[in-house]
Amino acid sequence: MAEKPSEKPSEESGSSIPDDVWERFVQDSERGIRMSGAPKEPSARARMVTERLRQKDAKGAQPEGWRTGPAWREMDGRAARRRRLWAILGVPVAIAVALVAVKPSLLPGDPFGTSSGASAGTPSGGASAAALPAETAPPTAAPSSAAPDTPTLDRPFAGSPAERWADGAAAIVVPKATPVGTFTSAQVAAALKQAKTLLVGANLAPGTLRGERPESALAVLDPKQPRMLDDVNSWLRAPGKKHDPLMLFSRFDPAEVRPAGDVVKVRGRTTFKAGAHASVAIHMDYTFVYPLIQASKASKAPGTTETSGAPTEGSGGGSTEVARTIVRRVLDLELLDPRKYQATPGKLSITRYDQDLGNTACDVYDGFLHPQFDSAAPTGAPPTGPTTDPYDRSRDIEHSGTETCGTVSRT
Repeated sequence: MAEKPSEKPSEESGSSIPDDVWERFVQDSERGIRMSGAPKEPSARARMVTERLRQKDAKGAQPEGWRTGPAWREMDGRAARRRRLWAILGVPVAIAVALVAVKPSLLPGDPFGTSSGASAGTPSGGASAAALPAETAPPTAAPSSAAPDTPTLDRPFAGSPAERWADGAAAIVVPKATPVGTFTSAQVAAALKQAKTLLVGANLAPGTLRGERPESALAVLDPKQPRMLDDVNSWLRAPGKKHDPLMLFSRFDPAEVRPAGDVVKVRGRTTFKAGAHASVAIHMDYTFVYPLIQASKASKAPGTTETSGAPTEGSGGGSTEVARTIVRRVLDLELLDPRKYQATPGKLSITRYDQDLGNTACDVYDGFLHPQFDSAAPTGAPPTGPTTDPYDRSRDIEHSGTETCGTVSRT
């Protein structure tokens, strides 16, 4: 706002301005400033751009159009290259991200801390469905049918409910130990750990699956339990109908079949309570799903390694057909108090062992499971029993004392 001079011009100057004229001048000046704003000096960049355009105009040059000319074509070319690189790199990157999401331990250094114990709900083997939460109670129905799909070497569990199950020993999650009777929490925890060792050694140990002696499982059993270890040893020495090692162990003839990968899918639960004999009673109910290929036609399966003296796989023309054998086992174990019973401290006694064997030859008692492949002629006796779903964990399996061989509704 303009200020009025503090002094009037002197009379001698001959240029005296009346007060009303000066007041009108001030008001007009303020109104003009409000309407047009104070003049601003152009910035240095504005002066530079103006000068460059003035020089171009002097030379007769015209600015390039926004959607024409070299500038647009160059920008479009960069975008096209980005799209082509994504088309080439996007799929592998997406697969890598998916693999890390499913199995974070694949990252170097295991930043998520998962390598020490895989989640019980982590699927693998190319599974695309979400993992099932751990089983904490007896199921009330059979699992729904998976989308029809043919198992392959890359996805050996395709088309099976087991595709959403957890892998191997990580699926056998023992409950938190608490004191039972005269046993402390530490003693119960040790017994639960021994029970898991028994189940893993009998059904998941690579040597056991190849038909070797299941040493880790046998080491858990109490040698003072009458006849138990003697019976098991006789089953292993001379398999037969009345003494079949398959009653406790999952075994395959390596001359007949090979694993289709290194993953066995597992689902089940472990519980414990106070036993009737001043003991800790442990109940285990688990289903194991084994994917297999024929050894005589074997192609190199993902994750498998060749051993010295074994037939060479992947030599060309090998079979890619995958069959699955499903084994459900129910075990009741006891940790007895050695102060009251003839028992070895820390060792377990077996009080019950029942099993359902799905997709194996009927009436063959050589100590091995014999899966049926669609491309191979059937082996063993024709099935005469009922049709059952080997994935149905809601039904009880009871040892009836009679041997029946039925048909499985799916594998």
